[in-house]
Amino acid sequence: MEETVFIATGDSFITRRLPQPASEAFDQLSALIRNGDIRFTNLEVITPGPDAPPSAFSGGTWARADKRVIDDLKKYGFNCMNTATNHVLDYLYEGLYATEQALKEADIVYAGVGENLHAASAPKYVEADHSRIALIGATTTFHESWMAGHQRKDSPGRPGVNGMRVQSTYKVAPERLELLKETADRVGLNHQRNLDIKEGFLPEDENNRVHFGSYVFEKGNVEASSRTIHKEDISRMVKSIHEAKRQADYVLVSLHTHEMEGDRKEVPANFVREAAHRFIDEGADAVIGHGPHILRGIEIYEGKPIFYSLGNFIFQNDTVQQLPADFYEKYGLSYEHNVADALDHRSRNGTIGLGTNPLVWESVVAEWTMSEGQLTQLVLHPIELGFNLPRYRKGWPKLTNESSPLLRLRDLSEPFGTKMEIVDGKAIVQIPT
Repeated sequence: MEETVFIATGDSFITRRLPQPASEAFDQLSALIRNGDIRFTNLEVITPGPDAPPSAFSGGTWARADKRVIDDLKKYGFNCMNTATNHVLDYLYEGLYATEQALKEADIVYAGVGENLHAASAPKYVEADHSRIALIGATTTFHESWMAGHQRKDSPGRPGVNGMRVQSTYKVAPERLELLKETADRVGLNHQRNLDIKEGFLPEDENNRVHFGSYVFEKGNVEASSRTIHKEDISRMVKSIHEAKRQADYVLVSLHTHEMEGDRKEVPANFVREAAHRFIDEGADAVIGHGPHILRGIEIYEGKPIFYSLGNFIFQNDTVQQLPADFYEKYGLSYEHNVADALDHRSRNGTIGLGTNPLVWESVVAEWTMSEGQLTQLVLHPIELGFNLPRYRKGWPKLTNESSPLLRLRDLSEPFGTKMEIVDGKAIVQIPT
């Protein structure tokens, strides 16, 4: 089998059109991206059109953009995208349908959403010159109502994302568990839940478990918290990987996940690492992570790359052109205020938020080669997105000679046993033999 070259970037939160004429920075990046047979980015916006109603809940910013931004991403050279994110239903089903239509019109392969759970979790295929590559998209970060639903013979499925539900459990000593139960009973915290169980709207609670509002506590010898992905969701992903492995030369899993371990945003949650290992064990050839808008480490597991987060490729969340009333109300603003007012208020006039974090504005483009199912080379190209520019000009990527993103990524990858050497402004990852 001939070598297959993969190019992957993190989030493309693109809300502005490409500058014209094309810049030198664009030309250089586009040339790099087009070196790949598979050219991936995470689509972090939706293209709902002017009349789509907003959801009451968003992924943080109602991430709408003109549908022509998808054509702009295609100009960079991308040919496949993940669409399972915490923004894909910012404008409800109408926004989802419009985004899917725009992707189809642009002839972009996309995965992770669909008209029902089967469609959202299905592998999608990219036809390269000498290989066929499957893409499976999923997210652990989403509103519970955004998960796609199964189709039945007597009921249609629900449109949405290929969600991987995270279950959190807190273990406490027996006396604390009893105190939590007593407290919940005294203040009536679980009255509605108890009634729903009694009337059959919820199943019975398991023994030795106490619901304290939305939190679940269990009796344990060691007091700690744990998070796991719903077994049904892992099983569904495994089935998709097994199907794709029989239908393609390579299988890519794209995972959108904000969750962190402890209070360190740069460290992926343990359950994410466990899931990524499982995906590789079941046949995936790479796991591409994105979501926290900063870099996370890289792991070479069983000879396959796991990118826990590739940060941002394009980041323009402060140039959305309209926001729903819900956004203004959250910050106590009136109908007299405009988008610039709302963004100023959210950032406290540019003193807090993602815009003030320099780590948000530097990242890498990953380029790797596989042959006969084995990783043969992995190179990381540093990019910067204009941290010092005004917010209305920030967010376009360009290749840089700055080593800071590479040095940071080297340090973040070290706990995973990954070693890399910085040579001529690029990081070369050592492939274990």
